Amino acid sequence: MTEDRIPLENLPVDAAPAEVSEVDLYQRREKIYTRKIEGFFQKVRLYTGWPILVAYFSIPWMSWGGEPLVHFDIPARQFHILTMTFWPQDFRFLAWFLMIAAFGLFFITSLAGRVWCGYTCPQTVWTAIFMWIEQKTEGSRNQRIKLDQAPWSANKFFRKYLKHSMWVTVAFATGFTFIGYFIPAPELVWQIIRLDLHPWAMFWIGFFTWTTYINAGWLREQVCMYMCPYARFQSVMFDKDTLIVSYDSQRGEPRGSRKRDAARGEQGLGDCVDCELCVQVCPTGIDIRNGLQYQCITCALCIDACNSVMDKMHYPRGLIRYTTEHQLDGEEHHWLRLKPVGYAIGILAMSSLLVYSLATRSPIGFDVIRDRNQLFIKTDSGSVQNVYTLRIMNMDRTSHRFTVTVNGIEATVLADLPITLDAGEVRDLPVRLEAGADSIQGSRPFEFQLQAADNGSLQKTRESRFIGPM
Repeated sequence: MTEDRIPLENLPVDAAPAEVSEVDLYQRREKIYTRKIEGFFQKVRLYTGWPILVAYFSIPWMSWGGEPLVHFDIPARQFHILTMTFWPQDFRFLAWFLMIAAFGLFFITSLAGRVWCGYTCPQTVWTAIFMWIEQKTEGSRNQRIKLDQAPWSANKFFRKYLKHSMWVTVAFATGFTFIGYFIPAPELVWQIIRLDLHPWAMFWIGFFTWTTYINAGWLREQVCMYMCPYARFQSVMFDKDTLIVSYDSQRGEPRGSRKRDAARGEQGLGDCVDCELCVQVCPTGIDIRNGLQYQCITCALCIDACNSVMDKMHYPRGLIRYTTEHQLDGEEHHWLRLKPVGYAIGILAMSSLLVYSLATRSPIGFDVIRDRNQLFIKTDSGSVQNVYTLRIMNMDRTSHRFTVTVNGIEATVLADLPITLDAGEVRDLPVRLEAGADSIQGSRPFEFQLQAADNGSLQKTRESRFIGPM
Protein backbone atom coordinates (compact mmCIF):
# COMPACT_ATOMS: atom_id res chain seq x y z
CA MET A 1 0.00 0.00 0.00
CA THR A 2 1.44 3.35 -0.98
CA GLU A 3 1.09 6.55 1.00
CA ASP A 4 0.71 10.03 -0.51
CA ARG A 5 3.24 12.38 1.04
CA ILE A 6 3.61 16.11 0.51
CA PRO A 7 7.19 16.81 -0.67
CA LEU A 8 9.03 19.28 1.53
CA GLU A 9 10.13 21.33 -1.47
CA ASN A 10 6.46 22.04 -2.29
CA LEU A 11 5.77 23.57 1.12
CA PRO A 12 5.51 27.34 1.47
CA VAL A 13 8.63 29.03 2.76
CA ASP A 14 7.03 30.02 6.04
CA ALA A 15 5.48 26.58 6.64
CA ALA A 16 6.62 24.74 9.71
CA PRO A 17 8.07 21.30 8.95
CA ALA A 18 6.53 19.99 12.20
CA GLU A 19 3.05 20.39 10.67
CA VAL A 20 3.78 17.97 7.81
CA SER A 21 1.63 14.84 8.06
CA GLU A 22 1.12 11.74 6.00
CA VAL A 23 -2.30 11.20 4.43
CA ASP A 24 -3.41 7.69 3.50
CA LEU A 25 -5.96 8.03 0.71
CA TYR A 26 -6.60 4.27 0.53
CA GLN A 27 -7.21 3.24 4.10
CA ARG A 28 -7.58 -0.47 4.60
CA ARG A 29 -10.90 -1.71 5.95
CA GLU A 30 -10.73 -2.81 9.54
CA LYS A 31 -12.67 -5.99 10.21
CA ILE A 32 -15.56 -5.53 12.60
CA TYR A 33 -15.90 -8.20 15.28
CA THR A 34 -19.46 -7.93 16.52
CA ARG A 35 -20.48 -9.14 19.93
CA LYS A 36 -23.58 -11.25 20.37
CA ILE A 37 -26.37 -9.60 22.35
CA GLU A 38 -29.95 -10.52 23.14
CA GLY A 39 -32.89 -8.29 23.94
CA PHE A 40 -36.34 -7.14 22.97
CA PHE A 41 -35.41 -5.56 19.64
CA GLN A 42 -33.37 -8.58 18.58
CA LYS A 43 -36.48 -10.71 19.06
CA VAL A 44 -38.34 -8.25 16.85
CA ARG A 45 -35.63 -8.61 14.20
CA LEU A 46 -35.99 -12.38 14.47
CA TYR A 47 -39.74 -12.17 13.84
CA THR A 48 -39.25 -9.86 10.85
CA GLY A 49 -36.32 -11.73 9.30
CA TRP A 50 -37.57 -15.30 9.41
CA PRO A 51 -40.82 -14.65 7.46
CA ILE A 52 -38.72 -13.11 4.68
CA LEU A 53 -36.42 -16.12 4.58
CA VAL A 54 -39.27 -18.65 4.70
CA ALA A 55 -41.17 -16.86 1.93
CA TYR A 56 -38.08 -16.49 -0.27
CA PHE A 57 -37.01 -20.13 -0.04
CA SER A 58 -40.48 -21.72 -0.14
CA ILE A 59 -42.38 -19.81 -2.85
CA PRO A 60 -40.54 -21.43 -5.83
CA TRP A 61 -41.72 -24.85 -4.55
CA MET A 62 -45.37 -23.86 -4.22
CA SER A 63 -47.93 -24.48 -6.94
CA TRP A 64 -51.51 -23.46 -7.63
CA GLY A 65 -53.70 -25.57 -9.89
CA GLY A 66 -50.70 -27.53 -11.11
CA GLU A 67 -48.77 -24.35 -12.00
CA PRO A 68 -45.98 -22.63 -10.02
CA LEU A 69 -47.28 -20.00 -7.64
CA VAL A 70 -44.73 -17.50 -8.98
CA HIS A 71 -42.98 -18.11 -12.29
CA PHE A 72 -41.18 -15.55 -14.45
CA ASP A 73 -41.12 -17.30 -17.82
CA ILE A 74 -38.65 -15.12 -19.74
CA PRO A 75 -38.56 -17.16 -23.03
CA ALA A 76 -42.36 -17.07 -23.28
CA ARG A 77 -42.47 -13.47 -22.00
CA GLN A 78 -45.03 -14.43 -19.39
CA PHE A 79 -44.97 -13.61 -15.70
CA HIS A 80 -47.22 -15.81 -13.58
CA ILE A 81 -47.99 -14.40 -10.13
CA LEU A 82 -50.59 -16.21 -8.03
CA THR A 83 -53.53 -16.77 -10.39
CA MET A 84 -52.68 -13.94 -12.79
CA THR A 85 -50.47 -13.93 -15.86
CA PHE A 86 -48.75 -10.71 -16.89
CA TRP A 87 -47.20 -9.87 -20.24
CA PRO A 88 -44.71 -7.19 -21.32
CA GLN A 89 -47.75 -5.06 -22.20
CA ASP A 90 -48.55 -5.01 -18.48
CA PHE A 91 -45.29 -3.26 -17.56
CA ARG A 92 -47.29 -0.33 -16.19
CA PHE A 93 -48.35 -2.49 -13.23
CA LEU A 94 -44.72 -3.06 -12.31
CA ALA A 95 -44.03 0.67 -12.57
CA TRP A 96 -46.97 1.42 -10.27
CA PHE A 97 -45.88 -1.24 -7.78
CA LEU A 98 -42.34 0.16 -7.65
CA MET A 99 -43.65 3.69 -7.10
CA ILE A 100 -45.90 2.48 -4.28
CA ALA A 101 -42.97 0.64 -2.72
CA ALA A 102 -40.80 3.77 -2.98
CA PHE A 103 -43.44 5.97 -1.38
CA GLY A 104 -43.93 3.32 1.32
CA LEU A 105 -40.21 3.45 2.07
CA PHE A 106 -40.33 7.26 2.20
CA PHE A 107 -43.34 7.13 4.53
CA ILE A 108 -41.72 4.67 6.96
CA THR A 109 -38.42 6.58 6.88
CA SER A 110 -40.07 9.90 7.69
CA LEU A 111 -41.75 8.28 10.72
CA ALA A 112 -39.22 5.79 12.06
CA GLY A 113 -35.93 6.32 10.24
CA ARG A 114 -34.06 3.39 8.69
CA VAL A 115 -36.13 0.59 10.24
CA TRP A 116 -36.27 -1.04 6.79
CA CYS A 117 -32.49 -1.35 6.85
CA GLY A 118 -32.35 -2.64 10.40
CA TYR A 119 -35.15 -5.20 10.28
CA THR A 120 -36.19 -6.29 6.77
CA CYS A 121 -33.49 -5.39 4.25
CA PRO A 122 -32.22 -8.60 2.54
CA GLN A 123 -28.62 -7.46 3.05
CA THR A 124 -29.25 -7.20 6.78
CA VAL A 125 -31.14 -10.51 7.00
CA TRP A 126 -28.57 -12.52 5.05
CA THR A 127 -25.66 -10.87 6.86
CA ALA A 128 -27.27 -11.86 10.18
CA ILE A 129 -27.32 -15.50 9.00
CA PHE A 130 -23.64 -15.37 8.03
CA MET A 131 -22.72 -13.69 11.34
CA TRP A 132 -24.63 -16.39 13.26
CA ILE A 133 -22.67 -19.08 11.38
CA GLU A 134 -19.44 -17.24 12.21
CA GLN A 135 -20.30 -17.14 15.90
CA LYS A 136 -21.18 -20.84 15.95
CA THR A 137 -18.01 -21.98 14.17
CA GLU A 138 -15.40 -19.52 15.52
CA GLY A 139 -16.79 -18.61 18.91
CA SER A 140 -17.46 -15.34 20.70
CA ARG A 141 -16.05 -11.95 19.77
CA ASN A 142 -12.87 -12.35 21.81
CA GLN A 143 -12.38 -15.90 20.54
CA ARG A 144 -12.66 -14.74 16.93
CA ILE A 145 -10.15 -11.96 17.48
CA LYS A 146 -7.66 -14.40 19.03
CA LEU A 147 -8.29 -16.94 16.27
CA ASP A 148 -7.49 -14.41 13.53
CA GLN A 149 -4.36 -13.25 15.32
CA ALA A 150 -3.13 -16.81 15.99
CA PRO A 151 -0.84 -18.62 13.52
CA TRP A 152 -2.36 -21.24 11.26
CA SER A 153 -3.04 -24.56 12.94
CA ALA A 154 -5.29 -27.59 12.45
CA ASN A 155 -7.91 -26.06 14.75
CA LYS A 156 -7.87 -22.74 12.94
CA PHE A 157 -8.01 -24.38 9.51
CA PHE A 158 -10.94 -26.60 10.54
CA ARG A 159 -12.95 -23.69 11.96
CA LYS A 160 -12.31 -21.49 8.93
CA TYR A 161 -13.10 -24.34 6.55
CA LEU A 162 -16.34 -25.14 8.38
CA LYS A 163 -17.40 -21.49 8.39
CA HIS A 164 -16.78 -20.89 4.69
CA SER A 165 -18.35 -24.22 3.75
CA MET A 166 -21.54 -23.22 5.53
CA TRP A 167 -21.38 -19.76 3.94
CA VAL A 168 -21.08 -21.28 0.47
CA THR A 169 -23.97 -23.66 1.21
CA VAL A 170 -26.28 -20.81 2.22
CA ALA A 171 -25.09 -18.73 -0.75
CA PHE A 172 -25.73 -21.62 -3.17
CA ALA A 173 -29.20 -22.17 -1.72
CA THR A 174 -29.87 -18.46 -2.23
CA GLY A 175 -28.66 -18.49 -5.85
CA PHE A 176 -30.50 -21.72 -6.65
CA THR A 177 -33.74 -20.38 -5.15
CA PHE A 178 -33.47 -17.13 -7.11
CA ILE A 179 -33.21 -19.02 -10.40
CA GLY A 180 -36.14 -21.14 -9.16
CA TYR A 181 -38.36 -18.13 -9.77
CA PHE A 182 -37.47 -18.31 -13.48
CA ILE A 183 -37.20 -22.10 -13.88
CA PRO A 184 -39.58 -24.14 -11.69
CA ALA A 185 -37.55 -25.44 -8.74
CA PRO A 186 -38.46 -29.15 -9.18
CA GLU A 187 -37.49 -28.99 -12.85
CA LEU A 188 -34.27 -27.20 -11.92
CA VAL A 189 -33.37 -30.00 -9.48
CA TRP A 190 -33.87 -32.65 -12.16
CA GLN A 191 -31.76 -30.68 -14.61
CA ILE A 192 -28.92 -30.62 -12.09
CA ILE A 193 -29.31 -34.35 -11.33
CA ARG A 194 -29.31 -35.22 -15.05
CA LEU A 195 -26.38 -32.83 -15.65
CA ASP A 196 -28.61 -31.13 -18.21
CA LEU A 197 -28.54 -27.62 -16.75
CA HIS A 198 -28.58 -24.84 -19.32
CA PRO A 199 -25.29 -22.87 -19.41
CA TRP A 200 -27.07 -19.59 -18.68
CA ALA A 201 -28.89 -21.10 -15.70
CA MET A 202 -25.56 -22.45 -14.46
CA PHE A 203 -23.97 -19.02 -14.88
CA TRP A 204 -26.69 -17.16 -12.97
CA ILE A 205 -26.76 -19.67 -10.13
CA GLY A 206 -23.00 -19.26 -9.81
CA PHE A 207 -23.27 -15.47 -10.08
CA PHE A 208 -25.83 -15.10 -7.30
CA THR A 209 -24.01 -17.65 -5.16
CA TRP A 210 -20.83 -15.60 -5.48
CA THR A 211 -22.49 -12.22 -4.84
CA THR A 212 -24.32 -13.56 -1.77
CA TYR A 213 -21.10 -15.03 -0.41
CA ILE A 214 -19.18 -11.79 -0.98
CA ASN A 215 -21.87 -9.33 0.16
CA ALA A 216 -23.05 -11.14 3.28
CA GLY A 217 -19.77 -12.80 4.22
CA TRP A 218 -17.07 -10.27 3.38
CA LEU A 219 -18.41 -6.84 2.49
CA ARG A 220 -21.25 -6.68 5.02
CA GLU A 221 -21.38 -3.12 6.34
CA GLN A 222 -19.50 -1.86 3.26
CA VAL A 223 -22.64 -2.52 1.21
CA CYS A 224 -24.74 -0.39 3.57
CA MET A 225 -22.18 2.39 3.88
CA TYR A 226 -20.89 2.79 0.32
CA MET A 227 -22.93 0.75 -2.17
CA CYS A 228 -26.50 1.42 -1.01
CA PRO A 229 -27.77 4.84 -2.18
CA TYR A 230 -30.43 4.88 0.53
CA ALA A 231 -27.84 5.77 3.16
CA ARG A 232 -27.00 8.93 1.22
CA PHE A 233 -30.44 10.41 0.61
CA GLN A 234 -32.22 9.28 3.78
CA SER A 235 -31.52 12.62 5.50
CA VAL A 236 -33.85 14.33 3.02
CA MET A 237 -36.78 12.47 4.62
CA PHE A 238 -35.69 13.07 8.21
CA ASP A 239 -36.97 15.85 10.44
CA LYS A 240 -36.86 16.57 14.16
CA ASP A 241 -39.86 14.30 14.76
CA THR A 242 -38.39 11.24 13.01
CA LEU A 243 -37.69 8.30 15.33
CA ILE A 244 -33.96 7.58 15.43
CA VAL A 245 -31.61 5.62 17.67
CA SER A 246 -30.01 8.23 19.89
CA TYR A 247 -27.81 8.49 22.95
CA ASP A 248 -29.09 10.79 25.69
CA SER A 249 -25.95 12.82 26.32
CA GLN A 250 -27.63 14.98 28.98
CA ARG A 251 -28.21 11.88 31.06
CA GLY A 252 -25.07 9.93 30.13
CA GLU A 253 -22.32 12.57 30.32
CA PRO A 254 -19.77 12.78 31.73
CA ARG A 255 -19.17 9.08 31.18
CA GLY A 256 -16.82 6.96 33.23
CA SER A 257 -16.27 3.49 34.68
CA ARG A 258 -17.39 2.62 38.20
CA LYS A 259 -18.27 -0.28 40.47
CA ARG A 260 -21.43 -2.23 39.75
CA ASP A 261 -23.12 -1.16 42.98
CA ALA A 262 -22.24 2.53 42.51
CA ALA A 263 -25.15 4.92 42.96
CA ARG A 264 -26.30 7.20 40.17
CA GLY A 265 -24.44 10.49 40.05
CA GLU A 266 -21.57 9.22 42.20
CA GLN A 267 -18.30 11.07 41.57
CA GLY A 268 -20.23 13.50 39.37
CA LEU A 269 -20.55 10.95 36.55
CA GLY A 270 -23.49 10.40 34.23
CA ASP A 271 -25.21 7.07 33.64
CA CYS A 272 -22.84 5.96 30.84
CA VAL A 273 -20.25 3.60 32.32
CA ASP A 274 -18.12 3.82 29.16
CA CYS A 275 -18.15 0.04 28.66
CA GLU A 276 -18.23 0.47 24.86
CA LEU A 277 -20.62 -2.47 24.58
CA CYS A 278 -22.75 -0.36 22.22
CA VAL A 279 -19.76 -0.11 19.88
CA GLN A 280 -18.89 -3.80 20.10
CA VAL A 281 -22.38 -4.94 19.02
CA CYS A 282 -22.76 -2.41 16.20
CA PRO A 283 -22.65 -4.15 12.77
CA THR A 284 -21.31 -0.99 11.11
CA GLY A 285 -18.74 -0.26 13.84
CA ILE A 286 -19.90 3.23 14.81
CA ASP A 287 -20.19 4.81 18.24
CA ILE A 288 -23.78 5.99 18.63
CA ARG A 289 -22.64 8.27 21.45
CA ASN A 290 -21.10 10.54 18.81
CA GLY A 291 -24.56 11.43 17.50
CA LEU A 292 -26.61 10.41 14.48
CA GLN A 293 -24.45 9.07 11.63
CA TYR A 294 -25.42 7.95 8.15
CA GLN A 295 -23.84 4.53 8.78
CA CYS A 296 -26.47 3.76 11.45
CA ILE A 297 -29.07 1.26 10.20
CA THR A 298 -31.23 1.58 13.38
CA CYS A 299 -30.95 -2.15 14.13
CA ALA A 300 -31.25 -1.34 17.87
CA LEU A 301 -28.40 -3.67 18.86
CA CYS A 302 -26.87 -0.82 20.82
CA ILE A 303 -30.20 -0.26 22.61
CA ASP A 304 -30.38 -3.86 23.80
CA ALA A 305 -26.71 -3.79 24.79
CA CYS A 306 -27.06 -0.56 26.78
CA ASN A 307 -30.28 -1.72 28.44
CA SER A 308 -28.53 -4.89 29.61
CA VAL A 309 -25.82 -2.76 31.25
CA MET A 310 -28.38 -0.42 32.83
CA ASP A 311 -30.17 -3.46 34.30
CA LYS A 312 -26.92 -4.68 35.87
CA MET A 313 -26.22 -1.22 37.29
CA HIS A 314 -29.84 -0.89 38.47
CA TYR A 315 -30.18 2.29 36.41
CA PRO A 316 -33.27 3.20 34.38
CA ARG A 317 -33.32 1.88 30.83
CA GLY A 318 -33.30 4.18 27.82
CA LEU A 319 -29.87 5.81 27.91
CA ILE A 320 -29.78 4.76 24.26
CA ARG A 321 -33.28 4.52 22.81
CA TYR A 322 -35.60 5.22 19.92
CA THR A 323 -36.44 8.88 20.24
CA THR A 324 -36.58 12.15 18.30
CA GLU A 325 -34.62 15.36 18.39
CA HIS A 326 -37.64 17.17 19.82
CA GLN A 327 -37.97 14.63 22.64
CA LEU A 328 -34.25 14.85 23.43
CA ASP A 329 -34.71 18.62 23.74
CA GLY A 330 -37.69 18.12 26.07
CA GLU A 331 -40.26 19.11 23.45
CA GLU A 332 -43.42 17.31 22.36
CA HIS A 333 -43.30 14.70 19.60
CA HIS A 334 -45.71 15.21 16.68
CA TRP A 335 -46.84 12.15 14.72
CA LEU A 336 -49.17 14.04 12.38
CA ARG A 337 -46.92 16.01 10.03
CA LEU A 338 -47.11 17.29 6.49
CA LYS A 339 -44.39 15.06 5.02
CA PRO A 340 -45.68 11.64 6.14
CA VAL A 341 -49.27 12.68 5.44
CA GLY A 342 -48.28 13.58 1.88
CA TYR A 343 -46.55 10.22 1.44
CA ALA A 344 -49.61 8.42 2.86
CA ILE A 345 -51.96 10.20 0.45
CA GLY A 346 -49.70 9.29 -2.47
CA ILE A 347 -49.61 5.63 -1.38
CA LEU A 348 -53.40 5.51 -0.97
CA ALA A 349 -54.05 7.10 -4.36
CA MET A 350 -51.60 4.90 -6.29
CA SER A 351 -52.70 1.74 -4.47
CA SER A 352 -56.34 2.45 -5.30
CA LEU A 353 -55.50 2.96 -8.97
CA LEU A 354 -53.44 -0.23 -9.04
CA VAL A 355 -56.17 -2.32 -7.40
CA TYR A 356 -58.80 -0.89 -9.76
CA SER A 357 -56.62 -1.55 -12.81
CA LEU A 358 -55.93 -5.12 -11.74
CA ALA A 359 -59.61 -5.74 -10.97
CA THR A 360 -60.72 -4.45 -14.39
CA ARG A 361 -57.81 -5.97 -16.31
CA SER A 362 -58.90 -8.23 -19.13
CA PRO A 363 -56.92 -11.47 -19.64
CA ILE A 364 -57.24 -11.20 -23.42
CA GLY A 365 -55.32 -9.01 -25.84
CA PHE A 366 -56.81 -7.84 -29.10
CA ASP A 367 -55.31 -5.74 -31.92
CA VAL A 368 -56.55 -5.01 -35.45
CA ILE A 369 -54.20 -4.47 -38.40
CA ARG A 370 -55.78 -3.34 -41.66
CA ASP A 371 -54.30 -4.44 -44.98
CA ARG A 372 -52.83 -1.30 -46.54
CA ASN A 373 -51.80 -2.87 -49.85
CA GLN A 374 -55.23 -2.19 -51.31
CA LEU A 375 -58.11 -0.09 -50.06
CA PHE A 376 -60.84 -2.57 -51.01
CA ILE A 377 -61.60 -5.56 -53.22
CA LYS A 378 -64.60 -5.76 -55.60
CA THR A 379 -66.04 -9.24 -55.97
CA ASP A 380 -67.79 -10.71 -59.02
CA SER A 381 -71.10 -10.43 -57.16
CA GLY A 382 -70.67 -6.66 -56.82
CA SER A 383 -69.90 -6.61 -53.11
CA VAL A 384 -66.88 -4.95 -51.47
CA GLN A 385 -64.33 -6.66 -49.23
CA ASN A 386 -61.75 -5.26 -46.81
CA VAL A 387 -58.92 -7.41 -45.43
CA TYR A 388 -57.74 -7.32 -41.79
CA THR A 389 -55.44 -9.27 -39.49
CA LEU A 390 -56.69 -9.77 -35.94
CA ARG A 391 -53.98 -10.46 -33.39
CA ILE A 392 -55.56 -12.34 -30.47
CA MET A 393 -53.72 -13.07 -27.22
CA ASN A 394 -55.05 -15.39 -24.55
CA MET A 395 -53.30 -14.11 -21.40
CA ASP A 396 -55.36 -16.35 -19.16
CA ARG A 397 -54.17 -19.62 -17.59
CA THR A 398 -56.93 -21.62 -19.31
CA SER A 399 -57.84 -22.08 -22.96
CA HIS A 400 -60.77 -20.15 -24.49
CA ARG A 401 -62.86 -20.32 -27.67
CA PHE A 402 -63.40 -16.93 -29.29
CA THR A 403 -65.89 -15.48 -31.77
CA VAL A 404 -65.63 -12.21 -33.71
CA THR A 405 -68.48 -9.85 -34.67
CA VAL A 406 -68.69 -6.30 -36.04
CA ASN A 407 -70.67 -3.32 -34.78
CA GLY A 408 -71.45 -0.14 -36.69
CA ILE A 409 -71.79 -1.51 -40.22
CA GLU A 410 -73.74 -4.26 -41.97
CA ALA A 411 -71.04 -6.67 -43.08
CA THR A 412 -70.35 -10.39 -43.14
CA VAL A 413 -67.32 -11.72 -41.28
CA LEU A 414 -65.42 -14.21 -43.45
CA ALA A 415 -62.94 -16.06 -41.21
CA ASP A 416 -62.21 -19.42 -39.69
CA LEU A 417 -64.37 -18.97 -36.58
CA PRO A 418 -64.71 -19.77 -33.75
CA ILE A 419 -61.03 -19.94 -32.87
CA THR A 420 -59.59 -21.76 -29.84
CA LEU A 421 -56.47 -20.45 -28.12
CA ASP A 422 -54.57 -22.30 -25.43
CA ALA A 423 -53.36 -20.54 -22.29
CA GLY A 424 -50.66 -18.03 -23.19
CA GLU A 425 -51.13 -18.48 -26.94
CA VAL A 426 -50.92 -15.64 -29.46
CA ARG A 427 -52.37 -16.07 -32.95
CA ASP A 428 -52.94 -13.88 -36.02
CA LEU A 429 -56.35 -14.43 -37.60
CA PRO A 430 -56.91 -13.28 -41.24
CA VAL A 431 -60.41 -11.77 -41.61
CA ARG A 432 -62.36 -10.46 -44.61
CA LEU A 433 -65.35 -8.19 -44.19
CA GLU A 434 -67.84 -8.25 -47.06
CA ALA A 435 -70.52 -5.60 -47.54
CA GLY A 436 -72.75 -4.44 -50.36
CA ALA A 437 -71.28 -1.75 -52.61
CA ASP A 438 -74.43 0.35 -52.30
CA SER A 439 -74.58 0.13 -48.49
CA ILE A 440 -71.11 1.52 -47.82
CA GLN A 441 -69.49 4.37 -49.73
CA GLY A 442 -66.26 6.05 -48.76
CA SER A 443 -64.78 5.42 -45.32
CA ARG A 444 -66.92 4.16 -42.44
CA PRO A 445 -65.80 3.64 -38.82
CA PHE A 446 -66.86 0.47 -37.02
CA GLU A 447 -65.77 -1.88 -34.22
CA PHE A 448 -64.52 -5.43 -34.09
CA GLN A 449 -65.81 -7.25 -31.02
CA LEU A 450 -63.90 -10.26 -29.66
CA GLN A 451 -65.77 -12.42 -27.16
CA ALA A 452 -65.04 -15.72 -25.43
CA ALA A 453 -67.78 -18.20 -26.27
CA ASP A 454 -67.24 -20.04 -22.98
CA ASN A 455 -67.13 -16.88 -20.83
CA GLY A 456 -69.35 -13.96 -21.77
CA SER A 457 -67.51 -11.57 -19.44
CA LEU A 458 -64.29 -11.86 -21.49
CA GLN A 459 -64.65 -9.46 -24.39
CA LYS A 460 -62.80 -6.60 -26.05
CA THR A 461 -63.51 -4.15 -28.86
CA ARG A 462 -61.18 -2.38 -31.29
CA GLU A 463 -62.01 0.42 -33.69
CA SER A 464 -61.19 0.26 -37.39
CA ARG A 465 -62.46 1.58 -40.73
CA PHE A 466 -64.18 0.00 -43.72
CA ILE A 467 -63.42 1.62 -47.08
CA GLY A 468 -65.72 1.31 -50.06
CA PRO A 469 -65.97 2.99 -53.49
CA MET A 470 -66.89 6.67 -53.60
